[in-house]
Amino acid sequence: MALIALAALEIHEVIMADKMQTMALSVPHSGSIESYIQAVSSIDMLSAEEERSLAEKLQRDDDLEAARKLVMSHLRFVVHIAKSYSGYGLPQADLIQEGNIGLMKAVKRFDPTVGVRLVSFAVHWIKAEIHEFVLRNWRIVKVATTKAQRKLFFNLRKAKKRLGWFTHEEVQTVADELGVSTKEVLQMEARMSSQDQAFDLSADDDENGNFAPVQYLEDKSADVETDVINTDWEKNATQRLYSAIKTLDERSQHIIETRWLAEDKTTLQDLADMYQVSAERVRQIEKNAMKKLQAAMA
Repeated sequence: MALIALAALEIHEVIMADKMQTMALSVPHSGSIESYIQAVSSIDMLSAEEERSLAEKLQRDDDLEAARKLVMSHLRFVVHIAKSYSGYGLPQADLIQEGNIGLMKAVKRFDPTVGVRLVSFAVHWIKAEIHEFVLRNWRIVKVATTKAQRKLFFNLRKAKKRLGWFTHEEVQTVADELGVSTKEVLQMEARMSSQDQAFDLSADDDENGNFAPVQYLEDKSADVETDVINTDWEKNATQRLYSAIKTLDERSQHIIETRWLAEDKTTLQDLADMYQVSAERVRQIEKNAMKKLQAAMA
């Protein structure tokens, strides 16, 4: 959590500098993961042109400031990916931290001339680092997930070396010695006696109908690339639309806004009465304004 806290504070400083202190972002020194997620979510996404320009600076000049901006603007996607691995007993902060390492590796290797967005390229590297982390911790995640379970695990290991496989009386003895229930002792003994499951399928596992963590570790319901593309497109389209509306005259702006953008839309006749013209004339103004908007959006 210390690294998360430092990252959150750095993000806070960057946002305050970039926006010239027009945005207030509170990041507690305690390193709250919720504050970190809120911080990275508030960082503006880069346009395709900005991303390509920064990547070219990094590739051509080894510009570390460009690399920092590329990493910072994509931290939100690491959080998005890390959340899909939250059901394995591992701290979310650790998953995000490992994903951030993958993001930095992706930024270092990103080639802007290929013609793909950084997020599409980085997904592989982010997931690869998280997969490695889960793989390294797979056994301990299955055996002991809480502080109490870890304590029982290590104490039970010592007892089993002395007693071997437990009888009912020995289970009761161990439970009394460790101050836990017999049910907890039996559960932990079963976990300790189980074998590690392979992360990948072996050559004949698929034919036998077996499964491995690689098949269900990732949440397939989330498509990061599509989500990013849709969000980016909607944001840019909205910005272009409102910029285009500002180029219209005041009457045309009002007609477009009340006819298409307002929650309670106005009729042609209401606008005709307001401007003391015919409804057909309002329709013509609206049609001409729409043509101008389409040309500006294109």
